[in-house]
Amino acid sequence: MKILVTGRTGQLGFELARALAPLGELHVLGRDELDLARPEAIIAVVRAAKPDVIVNAAAYTAVDRAESEPETAFAINARAPGVLAAEAKRVGALLIHYSTDYVFDGTKTGPYGEDDAPNPVNVYGASKLAGEEAIRRAGTAHWIFRTSWVYAPRGKNFLLTILRLAREGKPLRVVSDQFGAPTSAAMLARATAQALGRFIEGRQAIAPAVYHTSAAGRTSWHGFARAILAEFGLNNPLEAIPAVEYPLPAKRPANSLLDNSRLAAAFGIRLPSWEAGLREAALTLRAEPG
Repeated sequence: MKILVTGRTGQLGFELARALAPLGELHVLGRDELDLARPEAIIAVVRAAKPDVIVNAAAYTAVDRAESEPETAFAINARAPGVLAAEAKRVGALLIHYSTDYVFDGTKTGPYGEDDAPNPVNVYGASKLAGEEAIRRAGTAHWIFRTSWVYAPRGKNFLLTILRLAREGKPLRVVSDQFGAPTSAAMLARATAQALGRFIEGRQAIAPAVYHTSAAGRTSWHGFARAILAEFGLNNPLEAIPAVEYPLPAKRPANSLLDNSRLAAAFGIRLPSWEAGLREAALTLRAEPG
């Protein structure tokens, strides 16, 4: 089984390289080897590799910068997945792709299901939704895993930002009226490996679909920050503020909760709680030198 993974240097790509290694012959590419903004590069790489599975973990994830760089965001998050899907269909590969809770506007009171109508409120969410639609139009075998609030012990993310600010003694004012489920990259990578393992063993047919894939539970950004400080034994003052007091270029949905029941029904996969993911990430950070 030949598995082509994009996004080697990203937080999810790093975890996928470890989680998928037992499943086959891995080709993990970073931007130096594959620039997703260049369709001709995608075509050349896929046709040369002839993979059985393509796992697209690369994305333009700078949510605020996307507001001023929509062309780049759409090139990587929308057009590139469409090219990957077309090439996957050409070589007969399964395409696994990741999307986001930001395809929704956050006005629903309960968790979003896969069939709820998307209505992104920022460029990043619109570009990711366009990527989903491009994959579906290509008609290739695919799984799209929508997730939320991804973080890891490496890269740029909320966990590491809170730790850095706390250790620098900076004021911590964190939004308390936006809710979701922080999902660790390691947790998401293991869920992907479980699903793909079932497919490789012949226990899972390919049903092209979107699957919500986020950690169990619910918290706010403020609640997540409070849990991070507690996990690392930090007692910095932490102020809860409404989103209107922390204006950003990109609007965020107030409700990012996802209903993961389709994932459980299709694959028998239930992600652990967001608190468990945080504890695991903390253990990794403590174990790393420096």
